[in-house]
Amino acid sequence: MARRNPERRAALLDAAVEVLAGEGARGLTFRAVDQRAGVPAGTASNYFAGRAEILTGAGERVYQRLLDQAPLGETPDGPRDRSRVTELMHALVDRVSAFPTGFLALLELRLEAARNPELREVLTARVRADLRFNTEHHAASGLPGDGTTVALLWLALNWLILERLTLPDLLTDHQRRDLVTALVDRLLAGQPEEAGRPLDESGK
Repeated sequence: MARRNPERRAALLDAAVEVLAGEGARGLTFRAVDQRAGVPAGTASNYFAGRAEILTGAGERVYQRLLDQAPLGETPDGPRDRSRVTELMHALVDRVSAFPTGFLALLELRLEAARNPELREVLTARVRADLRFNTEHHAASGLPGDGTTVALLWLALNWLILERLTLPDLLTDHQRRDLVTALVDRLLAGQPEEAGRPLDESGK
């Protein structure tokens, strides 16, 4: 029977994320996770039924840690205008880039999913839900832009983060920031500068 200590399980998944980022999906073994977590041999196998479970668990753990840093469900204060969208996109890039092992682990999971139909199905459902959540939250926040805007920002910024983490000398920090600003400006060109605040429950 799998162990149920949530703190130990989280620590093992954190170790799995580190292994994925440092050694790739093929290096992710129970033994490697035990060693990275500094626990006795056989500990990971007591918590996870197989390699597939620890792979998907590591992906979920990355999302959990990113959300813990800055919950996306919180409606931002201040004006709902283009400058606020730009500010949020800069914060998103910085937040994900500050957790490089997490992003690289997700990239390794994507590559593994190309060869593993079961993992691909799990990741597809998880990423689809993440994109839907962000689209719905954006619409509810009153910020300018529609679902297509959110999807385009998501796709473009994911690649920018990939370049920042894998080829850090390709662009300077200043160039990256300018590109994020230009991306928001061009996607929101022609839309009202301020979309207005969403109505509260009373309709005000």
